[in-house]
Amino acid sequence: MTSLLRSKAVRTITAGLLALPLLAACGSSGGSGDDTITFAAVPAESSSTLESSFENVTKLLEEETGQKVEFQNASDYAAVIEGMRAGQIDAASFGPFAYVIAKDSGIDIEPAAAPTNDKAKDPAYTSLAYVKKGSDITGLKDLKGKKVCFVDKASTSGYLVPMKGLQDEGIDMDKDLEPVLSGGHDASLLSLNSGDCDAAFAHDAMLTTLEKSGQVEKGSLEPVWESDPITEDPIAVNNDSLDADTAAKITNILREKANVPAMVEAGTCDSEDDCVLPEEITYGYKEVSDADFDAIRDICDATQADACKNVG
Repeated sequence: MTSLLRSKAVRTITAGLLALPLLAACGSSGGSGDDTITFAAVPAESSSTLESSFENVTKLLEEETGQKVEFQNASDYAAVIEGMRAGQIDAASFGPFAYVIAKDSGIDIEPAAAPTNDKAKDPAYTSLAYVKKGSDITGLKDLKGKKVCFVDKASTSGYLVPMKGLQDEGIDMDKDLEPVLSGGHDASLLSLNSGDCDAAFAHDAMLTTLEKSGQVEKGSLEPVWESDPITEDPIAVNNDSLDADTAAKITNILREKANVPAMVEAGTCDSEDDCVLPEEITYGYKEVSDADFDAIRDICDATQADACKNVG
């Protein structure tokens, strides 16, 4: 099980709703013709540390391209999508579902790389269904008639992938159980822990985070289902705002040099222990392609989920 220690909070994809604040904040980009690369990301639980968590990545891009990198702390993925569509964001870290929505809505972006904790493994994570220890629920088939916590309708591992898993068991989310949208992966598991749900879905690292923080007693929650691997959050480059050479250079830098050993060797980081990457990534980024996200498109085809309406 991939265990990037991250907390993917609500990443609502309501295009346009929160785009304007970001667009107003963007002062320069490759699309504006200057030498600044605008890089955007969306916070997980707290936005206060987002920019610092990407500091070594943006520093690497500046060192390798010779251009200034301007970091944009985006309010949500809708803002990032619309910022890229407007040519005001040159590169961005997306959730897999948000990337597919952006790509398939016609924006000329390409995924460069996605994070992994293990150089030998593909960038991937999973969705899990949890119950309280001792529950009579042993699998998805037992969720009929139960109160089940999900994350948000735009969440990949907290809604879309579970929806497909339930569908495969012949369970209709709207008719056969009582769905609760908790608003975050942490909130989903905390609701289960407090007894507000009979089962809950979250990404594979969330329980570890809650156990380490003491919010959930270790061993009190246990998984009863795990999805197939989902390709991790990609960093995508915007071919509409960047010239071809710069887009290719950023892509190669992320694929070849945005990892802890290479960053220490290059002097971007002083040591491996001090080389902080987003979401506590312990290795770094590896190459991904658009085809790696076809599984998301397949799930949308199968589920016809409302949040998939912009896909395809």
